[in-house]
Amino acid sequence: MKILLVEDDKMHADFLKEIVEHALPELDEILIARDGKEAETLARQHETTAIVMDLRMKGHNGIDAARTIWAARPDTRILFWSNYSDEAYLRGIAHIVPSQAAYGYVLKTATQDRMHLALRSVLIEGQIVVDREVHQIQNQQMRSRNTLTEFEYIILIDIALGLPDKAIATRRKLSLRTVQNRLLSLYSKLDVEALDQNDQGVALNKRARAVSCAIARKIINREGLAAAEKDLRAWLSHT
Repeated sequence: MKILLVEDDKMHADFLKEIVEHALPELDEILIARDGKEAETLARQHETTAIVMDLRMKGHNGIDAARTIWAARPDTRILFWSNYSDEAYLRGIAHIVPSQAAYGYVLKTATQDRMHLALRSVLIEGQIVVDREVHQIQNQQMRSRNTLTEFEYIILIDIALGLPDKAIATRRKLSLRTVQNRLLSLYSKLDVEALDQNDQGVALNKRARAVSCAIARKIINREGLAAAEKDLRAWLSHT
């Protein structure tokens, strides 16, 4: 059995390698990639179907790499490990994971015992494992009245990319009225109008405020926007 470790920090990579060697004694070979592009290359060359992937790396990030790897081999098992439990990362993974793939999400602060369990559960047994703290965030999202629906999230990304209402309607195959109604709901959930009644009498741009509020709440992030930019360019090139 081969495993691919993807981590751009040498100290973290060495630490991860030690944990993996202890947790998975049946391994024949451990491959190490320093960024997402190298991970894609090694996964393809070695036909690796067991991967531990850092999410936030310089250059090509973990979500982009996982998207490419899963597109070629949707049965690949990937355990994401990260310092971040932001909603943006959870949504990013949810958008790309194939229905037949086993995956996990563990924070780098997890104990060695927890990592040991996650490694074996995801990579050997093919289970889905989500760290307790991350799972709590997911539960909070589902219970909260202010949680964005999938359509609201997609429209949020589109306005962050600069698309006007009509273009969003065309791209998402929605009526213009539907887009505008979802925008109103989006503004309400993000509390965009909180500063409308300011002492200076300044009218704030609601679209820009929605993006700003979403970034502050960690609903969208740089990696997610970079991936969305690629999708936008592909869509524009075919319209």
